[in-house]
This record gives sequence, C-alpha cells and structure tokens, in this order.
Amino acid sequence: MNIKSPLRHAGGVLASLALAGCASFSGDAGMGAIGPLVQARTGAPARVLKTDADRRALDELLQARLGQPLTVDGAVEIALLNNRGLQASYWELGIAEADLVQAGRLQNPAFGFKHTRGGGDVSIERTLTFNLVSLITAPLASRIEGRQFEQTRLQVASEAVQVAADTRRAWVEAVAARQAVDYARQVAGAAEASAELGQRMRQAGNWSAYDQAREQAFHAEAMADVARTTQAATAAREHLTRMLGLWGAPAQFRLPERLPDLPAAPRDIADVEQRAVRERLDVQAAKLATERTATALGLSRATRFINVLELGAVRESDGGAQARGYEVTLEIPLFDWGGARTARAEAVYMQAANRLAATATDARSAARESYQAYRSAYDVARHYRDVVIPLRKKISDETLLRYNGMLLSTFELLADAREQRAAVSAYIGALKEFWLAESGLETALGGRLPAASPSQGAAQ
Repeated sequence: MNIKSPLRHAGGVLASLALAGCASFSGDAGMGAIGPLVQARTGAPARVLKTDADRRALDELLQARLGQPLTVDGAVEIALLNNRGLQASYWELGIAEADLVQAGRLQNPAFGFKHTRGGGDVSIERTLTFNLVSLITAPLASRIEGRQFEQTRLQVASEAVQVAADTRRAWVEAVAARQAVDYARQVAGAAEASAELGQRMRQAGNWSAYDQAREQAFHAEAMADVARTTQAATAAREHLTRMLGLWGAPAQFRLPERLPDLPAAPRDIADVEQRAVRERLDVQAAKLATERTATALGLSRATRFINVLELGAVRESDGGAQARGYEVTLEIPLFDWGGARTARAEAVYMQAANRLAATATDARSAARESYQAYRSAYDVARHYRDVVIPLRKKISDETLLRYNGMLLSTFELLADAREQRAAVSAYIGALKEFWLAESGLETALGGRLPAASPSQGAAQ
C-alpha cells in the first residue's frame, strides 16, 4: 500500500511531461521557415503547393507573367513556384518538421499482461512500463532535431536560391540565343543579296570567278550560321522551359528580343569574402551541422553507461492474493562500456568541423573568383560597346561614303559588312557573358547584389 501512492504520483508527473512535450505542426509544412530567406535572396516568394487554391493562384500568376514577354524576374518567380523538383525539395521541410514533432513526444508506455494456470492455481501479472531514458533525453533529442530542422531549412532555402540563379542564367542564355538568331538572319539576308549581285556582275563580265566564289561562300556560311544559332536557341529555350516547369500552351511563352543594356557602372563590392561567409546558406548549414554533431556527442557521453533504463509498475495476482510493486531494468555495462560509440561521435564531429572549414574556404575563393569574373566581363562588354562598335560603325560609314564616291569597289563594301558582322556578334556574346557573370556573383555571395545605377533597359 505504501508503494501505490508514489507510483500514482509518478504516473501523474509522466503524464504532465508528456503533455508538455507534445510539439505541434506549423500547418504550412515548414515553409514559413524559409520564406523570408528565399524572398530576401531572390526577390520572389517560395511556397509549397498543397491545395487546389494554391494551384489556381499559380495558374493566375502564369497567365499574368506569360501574357507578355517574360522578364528575368518573372521567370524566377515562376520557377520558385512551378519547378517540380524544387517543390519536391520543399517537402523535405515537412519531413524534418515531422521528425522534430516526434522528438518532442515521449515514447508510449508498454502494458503487459500474463495469465498462467497450473496445479489449480491461477496467476495473473500486469505491468506498465515507461522508458526512462527517452524521458530523460527527450529535451536533448528535441534540441538535436531542432538543429536538424534548421539545417534542412537552410539546405532547402539554398536549393531554392540555386534554382533562382540557374533560372536567371537560363533566361540570359535563351534571350541571347534569340538575339543571335535574329542577327544571323539579317546577315544571311544581306549575304543572299550580295551573292545575287555577284552573280549578275559575273554574268555582265564585271566580276571575276574568284570574287563571285567568295560571295557565294559567305552566303553559304551565313545560312549555316542561321541553322546553328537556331538550334542553339531551341536548346536554350527548352532549358529555360524545364527550369520553369512549363509544358503545353504555357511553354509557348515569348521572350524579349534582346538582352538588357549594360549598366552605367558595375557594382562595387569591397567585402566579397566576408559577405559570402555571412550570407551563403551552405556555410550556415555546415555550421549548424557541426553544432548538431557536437550536441549529439554530448548525448553519447551522457548515455555511455546507461543504455537501457526502464521503470515499470507491476501488479500480480496469485490466486486470491494480490501484490503491487515496481520493476527497474538496467543494462549492465559488462562487455560494452560505450567507448566505441563515443569515439565514433568524436570522429563524426571532427569530420563535420573540417567540412565547415572547407565550405568556408571554398566560399571565400568562389566569391573572389566570381567578383573578378564579373568586373572583367563588364570591362570587356563596355569595351565593345564604347570602343569596338563605334569604330566599326565609323569605318562602315566611311566605307559607304567612299563607295558612293566610286572610290571603293562593291567587293570592298561587302568585305566591310562581313567584318562588322563579327564585331556585333562578339558584342552580343560579351553582353551575355556579363549577365551570366552577374548571376554567378549572386550565387557566390549568397543573395541578390546591392543596387547599381542601371542604364536604359535595365534587367528588371
């Protein structure tokens, strides 16, 4: 009778702890934890599609964004919502949240019932067992799962930022490829006209077979260039379509006719290394992984000698007599003292610490490299815009004046057109490389770049 009251009191305490430890679900599959992160780094929201209302909202967004030429920001907004691979990653948060909630709940008690009969006697045994180790370590386990959830949050947000960056690059590639096709067709049209002119001049006896062959060869190369750039444009567009997760009628979206103009000045970022280490989500995730491993190491040391500890209330009936009591089961560390588990935890921690250092080192290097590539790409594109293209235009104007004054031949006029074609194509390529370098710099620094002074035709 003296044991019954403490057991009842212990049961009340365990019930209170169980109720206090019951964590609840967020209702948004954990997406509220990454929304601000993704919004700040990409300029677009991230949401998991769970209901028909979410799908209808996405359809309305697609109609609004695809009803006009698709901008780079519109492409990023669509990709963050409609890329199915990314949507699958979003559900990793739901899995991690479920593990976190589960870690905050105590293990269910075990009830045992034993009935035996022999020699005219009946023996009945009832037991109610609680796992005390799970009770003692529940707060620590919840903290570990909390860090795991935070790490998953950063990993999913990092993947969303990466998808946004890949979408920006795919958009730049697709628009540049379309611009290259348009210019290649213009060149092919001029080459066709010059080839016809050469044929007529050859028939009139005013041109040599050599000159006519040169114009025909240029026309043939221009037509091949149209086919080549058309195929490249198709591949680039399909890549963008995959990033956007589109098919059917929405996949027939329109793109701008040309890339945005070069900004008036490049962004001047003095602390690229510090910004990368501070802002990059993969660095933050590696840091959390190290902290979580350290916490797990503490758990391994705390349970080194007590691996199984269970407390149970026992009630026995033997015939007409009844007995009450309790039972404690303790694993004796006779053969396994837990040294191997502790050594393994320490090794895992050192592994995580070195991976954190490697991630930070790589982030610093990538930031320096990307910033140098960004500035170099800007300088090259600006050189073409401010020096090469104006010089080529000046040469073309002078050539045309001399041709009109009958100081140059038709052949020389056409040769100048070919040289101008090469310069314009090179400028389109340099402009594309600049916008790709800017996207790469955003990825290396972990988020959108500080605003610069854009010129006419900004990327927004």
